[in-house]
Amino acid sequence: MFWDIAFSTIGGLGLFLFGIQIMASGMQKAAGDRFRRILEVLTNKPVLGVLTGVLVTFLVQSSSTASVMVVGFANAGLMNLSQAISVIVGANIGTTVTAQIISFDIGAIAFPAIGIGSLLNFFGRRRIHRYFGQTLLGFGLLFLGMITMSSGMMPLRELDAFHTMLVQFSAYPLLGILAGAVFTALLQSSSAATGVIIAMTLQDLIPFDAAVPLVLGTNIGTSITAILASIGANVAARRAALAHVLFNVIGVALALAILGPFTDLIVQTATTVPRQVANTHTAFNLLNTFIFIAFLKYFTKLICYLVPGEDEKMDFGPKYLDKRILKTPAVALGGAKQELLRMAGIAREMLEESMQVFLKNDLKKIKHIVQMEELVDGLEKEINIYLSDLSQHSMSQQQTQLIGNIMSAANDLERIGDHAENIMQLAEMKTEERLPFSNTALEEIDQFYGKVGSMLDKALIAFENDDPELAGKVVLQDDEIDDQEKTLRNEHIERINTKKCYPSAGVIYLDLLSNLERVADHAKNIAELVLEDKP
Repeated sequence: MFWDIAFSTIGGLGLFLFGIQIMASGMQKAAGDRFRRILEVLTNKPVLGVLTGVLVTFLVQSSSTASVMVVGFANAGLMNLSQAISVIVGANIGTTVTAQIISFDIGAIAFPAIGIGSLLNFFGRRRIHRYFGQTLLGFGLLFLGMITMSSGMMPLRELDAFHTMLVQFSAYPLLGILAGAVFTALLQSSSAATGVIIAMTLQDLIPFDAAVPLVLGTNIGTSITAILASIGANVAARRAALAHVLFNVIGVALALAILGPFTDLIVQTATTVPRQVANTHTAFNLLNTFIFIAFLKYFTKLICYLVPGEDEKMDFGPKYLDKRILKTPAVALGGAKQELLRMAGIAREMLEESMQVFLKNDLKKIKHIVQMEELVDGLEKEINIYLSDLSQHSMSQQQTQLIGNIMSAANDLERIGDHAENIMQLAEMKTEERLPFSNTALEEIDQFYGKVGSMLDKALIAFENDDPELAGKVVLQDDEIDDQEKTLRNEHIERINTKKCYPSAGVIYLDLLSNLERVADHAKNIAELVLEDKP
């Protein structure tokens, strides 16, 4: 009997988790990249942050995932602490949606949903139809997992030890909270943990009084993912992770203090235990949200006190592009150039951090680099749209030329960001596969990067100051970079041929040289923009 219960429960849980994953993937594809951008365009209004957290968590079907995204944005400087807290609060509400859905007795739709979803997913002509089919397929698998888990747990009714354990949870709520927290931490999903609890109630295996502490515990357990994501991150990320933990721990402590009245209130909301469990999850997070939003200012101060340090926030999106001044081209162009220089600083930082990952195996910087890559891509798009709008106004020939130069430079900077990301990926491969690099090879790479970085810095200074003399030096330096790249490449190929170098490491070495040489080419392109139309 034990193995029948174990296999049915584990198999059902696997279907449930897979269904959530498939459903979330379908919704995310249908929404495109919007769910990522939603987080990035937050204002400082807490209510909007909460609603954003609810929506994003509904799309990704995991408050843990949403919280990790928040920690990542905070680590990249794209979100301040108040924004992060409001989104995390909303994420906890968003994760209750799944529990509400599965608490209804609609298991009969599982197979029709799987069938229709599969047909749309495999035979849909339009992408949106396939994405909807994938969502429906995941929805059906989720319910099939619930049915499988519930059926597999039926024999537990006959086990006295199981009933004794549940009595302990009712008599000692702290044990239930601890059990729920540990179980959720292991599953890395409060939705899945709550789903298991609801599956148990469907078989009358667990009374409502014992289910409440377990549900409260799931809210604490789900915060472990954010804690793991913040390890080695900056101050802002650690604060965001701590805010997630304290939000749930303090909320559970408050609920525990009024557990009797709280339980009595929830019992009045539904006639079945599965619905009561789902309502417990939702009511807890709603009440917790109202309390923390009311005291957000003081909660933020508490987090800053517990995690001291300077919280630096990088403004996401355009900072100097003001559409209200488009009718004044000279001023608008100045703003566009400032935005371009800001983009250049981020791309330059990307390149530096990618090389640090490669030379020092500092993989902690990878998340920050990925976030900056998205930021650089977004800025190029915003700059081009802004300048396209500006070009519709009457301008001088010189101003028209400057628009073209800024657009070209933005494209080169975006490509530099791509090469920085390539270098990061090479570094990740080098570290994960433990590929050996001699001190000589690392010194050659460091020296070559030093020249490329210096060339890029000069090109950006020349563009900022409109300095044709410095730009001319950059253009001449490109030939030197090309010659050195060829020399290093030929010498390294010789080392590979004479078996002085590990072949796989040699391929990465050559790819790295190629990416750095291409960065130098883009620096030359930027410098050449300064030389155009100069006597």
